[in-house]
Amino acid sequence: MNNVAIIPARGGSKRIPNKNIKLFLGKPIISYPIKIALESNLFKRVIVSTDSEEIAEIAIKYGAEVPFLRSSKNSDDYATTNDVLKEVLANLDSDFDKFCCIYPTSPLLDVRSLELGLKKLTDENFDTVFPVVSFSYPILRSLKIDDKGKAEMNWPEFKNSRSQDLPKAYHDSGMFYWAKTLDFLASGSLWTSNTGVIELPESKVQDIDTLSDWSIAELKYKLLHNENI
Repeated sequence: MNNVAIIPARGGSKRIPNKNIKLFLGKPIISYPIKIALESNLFKRVIVSTDSEEIAEIAIKYGAEVPFLRSSKNSDDYATTNDVLKEVLANLDSDFDKFCCIYPTSPLLDVRSLELGLKKLTDENFDTVFPVVSFSYPILRSLKIDDKGKAEMNWPEFKNSRSQDLPKAYHDSGMFYWAKTLDFLASGSLWTSNTGVIELPESKVQDIDTLSDWSIAELKYKLLHNENI
């Protein structure tokens, strides 16, 4: 298949130091999505985009390519994922029909999810496809708290609604985006008016922003892989 995997992994992290290469159950967390991308046989190349020599060395050790280090322009706090992807695509020595942006802190990623995303992209003619997970509780019954500690409903009109009667809401799983290269370059965005999704169960998704999140992700990984907890 004429596809390329691109894993954006900038050095430095404010909330979790060295997040992209921090050990997750004994191995750098970036090694997990690299391994899955390689095992999937969906990609001609698996490329890591980074500004860090240390991340580059680890990525190469686990089988990814780092054909060049990221430019300084796309290494600061203001560079977007879209900017990084454009840079990689512009500097490759061959063209690819599709690419998959896989985030480096996605240890729960599996081959099946990548396959489902690609199938959705191809069969249903979307520009891009990404996995989502449903909120565990209806957001229409969510609360806000004022500066005096008083609770108020964000949508008071749903105060007496039963949870099961309210529509489900979803959020980005933060794992990957499949995209058709020409459509992405034309729109400049991973999210267009023609973006599709696949739904994943909560057991396969974990946002990792804190050390507590990290521990939960490790527990989920063990459960998914039948390892001792």
